[in-house]
Amino acid sequence: MADLTCNIAGVTSPNPFWLASAPPTDKQFNVERAFEAGWGGVVWKTLGEAGPPIVNVSSRYGSIDYNGQRMIGLNNIELITDRPLEINLEEITAVKRDWPDRAVVVSLMVPCEEQAWREILEKVEQTGCDGVELNFGCPHGMSERGMGAAVGQVPEYIQEVTEWCKHYSDLPVFVKLTPNISDIRRPARAAHAGGADAVSLINTINSIVTIDLDLMAPTPTVDGKGVHGGYCGPAVRPIALSMVSEIARDPRTTNLPISGIGGIGNWRDAAEFIALGCGSVQVCTAAMCFGFRIIDDMVDGLNDWMDEKGYSNLEDFRGAAVPNVTDWQYLDLNYKSIATIDQDKCIECGLCHITCEDTSHQAIAANKDKDGKRTYTVIDEECVGCNLCHLVCPVPDCISMVEVENGLPYMNWGDHPNNPMRDK
Repeated sequence: MADLTCNIAGVTSPNPFWLASAPPTDKQFNVERAFEAGWGGVVWKTLGEAGPPIVNVSSRYGSIDYNGQRMIGLNNIELITDRPLEINLEEITAVKRDWPDRAVVVSLMVPCEEQAWREILEKVEQTGCDGVELNFGCPHGMSERGMGAAVGQVPEYIQEVTEWCKHYSDLPVFVKLTPNISDIRRPARAAHAGGADAVSLINTINSIVTIDLDLMAPTPTVDGKGVHGGYCGPAVRPIALSMVSEIARDPRTTNLPISGIGGIGNWRDAAEFIALGCGSVQVCTAAMCFGFRIIDDMVDGLNDWMDEKGYSNLEDFRGAAVPNVTDWQYLDLNYKSIATIDQDKCIECGLCHITCEDTSHQAIAANKDKDGKRTYTVIDEECVGCNLCHLVCPVPDCISMVEVENGLPYMNWGDHPNNPMRDK
């Protein structure tokens, strides 16, 4: 079997699957259950000390359900841990003592003051944990106190706090980035400049998931009122993958280790993040929806796939997809593909024709023979290869996209005659 051992920023775990800083990692009981199930590591729910006491509300979660699937997107308005710092530190010490082979990284958030960071780092170091994760991403509650995303949206603050942490501690420092920013590369560069050993992303996205039309308030609702919260779960995975790829291919952060977060719910999701350069992956929503035993399928699935592909360890494919992520301007404008329909697999639903006729390029003809059998065929000269019919077809492999050999050489937008900047 493939070796799933993970090593990122000097932190080692038996597999790359970590639980993210969140309710599942709020106490010793949960974390030990996770390790017994087989998780490779955890990021302990965010600790804080200085500043006003943490008081959470009820209720705290809202969700988006789609097509029968529960919690495709999860919204939460929970703050950092509301348990005493001393108890958390005692439990972290006990967990790391009893589970020395597992990664235990501690998430931290205190006011943007040097002394506050120095004091909490000194206490956390004594637990024997493997590293710290600076929570610069929380978009609700804490950001209103000048912490979380309020820091993560200002690169200068990120660099300064990271420098403090590297100065006052020998622990590996992970910087958790907020996605609520226009260019994710700027905070990543600031973390790198501050000496960060790795970055973690993405944290949750500002969101209001639903409006209760009876109460006329956002959900979750607290005594008739609601606020924006942090959005996570499968729905945010495409955003997370894009942001991870931006950091992975940025020349200024090329060698910066990444812990990937955002809608990871199975082994395939994890493999995609690792292919974009991630050293570890962090899971939250899937565990909250299905429990800790999902780790069995994650580990077995990744093992089986790696064996099938001939990958002996994670490094064999980590970052393999990064060179194939580019900018639109470099895509080959002369490449051509069109749709083809396997008539033996077609169930005559007509969805390909309807969507192409109504919303695309009228490139699928609909016909009916004397016996009433319907057939759908692609009009090659009208097909632009947009891929919509393939995406809406309910039958796997019924519609395929086939490359058309046209003999034309590679040409990107920079060379195209319609580009007004071509000769400048």
